[in-house]
Amino acid sequence: MRRLKVVDGFAPQARRLRAHFDARFAQPRRATGDRFVWDPWHVDGQYSLLRTPAWRYFPRGLYEAFHQRLVWWGRRTLGCHDVSPPWLSVYVDGCEQRLHGDLPHGPLAFVFSLTDWARRTFRGGETLILRDEVLDYWRDFTSSRAMEEGELFEVVEPRFNRLVVFDPRLPHGVRRVEGSREPREGRVVIHGWFVQPRPFIEGPLAPRALERAIDGLSDFLSEALARGFPVAGLLSLGFTVSPAGRVRQVKVLTDTTRAAGEAETERTRLIRSVTRQIAGWAFPKQRRASRVTLPLVFER
Repeated sequence: MRRLKVVDGFAPQARRLRAHFDARFAQPRRATGDRFVWDPWHVDGQYSLLRTPAWRYFPRGLYEAFHQRLVWWGRRTLGCHDVSPPWLSVYVDGCEQRLHGDLPHGPLAFVFSLTDWARRTFRGGETLILRDEVLDYWRDFTSSRAMEEGELFEVVEPRFNRLVVFDPRLPHGVRRVEGSREPREGRVVIHGWFVQPRPFIEGPLAPRALERAIDGLSDFLSEALARGFPVAGLLSLGFTVSPAGRVRQVKVLTDTTRAAGEAETERTRLIRSVTRQIAGWAFPKQRRASRVTLPLVFER
């Protein structure tokens, strides 16, 4: 993942979460206490939506099952140990988020949709993410090429039970919703940020053994970056450690690292060097294989 990852059919709890949301809005004339939980968040010219803390809105057991699935997916896939307290947000007629960047909430943002997208009655509601070609507009500029919205933005539909993960540093927003003011007919999403990047081990590999290997990698990176190489972002790698202690199947799981201008070639070379370093690691023998997710955070 460089900028965007989409996972459809993400959570088995999606239909029950949606059913609870619908039930809470089913009788609009009933003034029950559980309806008075919404913050109509509005910042002129920037944000307009309804929001409430997701963990307080849904039944505890149901929400915790979804939350744990989200957290474990983040640990295995991104190398992020946790998520920020998620929001449940609703977009009805007139709601939107104009372009913005999220710093420093977390290295990756997520949007999980409970929107009945297939039967929607509104227009808009898509997530918009500015494309790299726009951020580095003049590098490959061609005078004869037309530029329209599709060339400027990645447009992602909030389909039901879809998880969207992206680099929150990229300018992004939500296209203005036009249509019904009925909450059950709007854009309904749970969203937040993956946080706390740190190594994640599944299996008997001793954390201390991994720490020693990481210390050596840190020395290598410090030397490689000592001359002020302008790279920033999250690089997460996954690999297995065999019972014999050998590293196998090193792969890049997530890569949001960026480097300005001509340094892009050097960034690619650095990632290859890191991958080779990890592939050469050796650990003590263990009872069975282990799986490791290793996140590396570059800042400048």
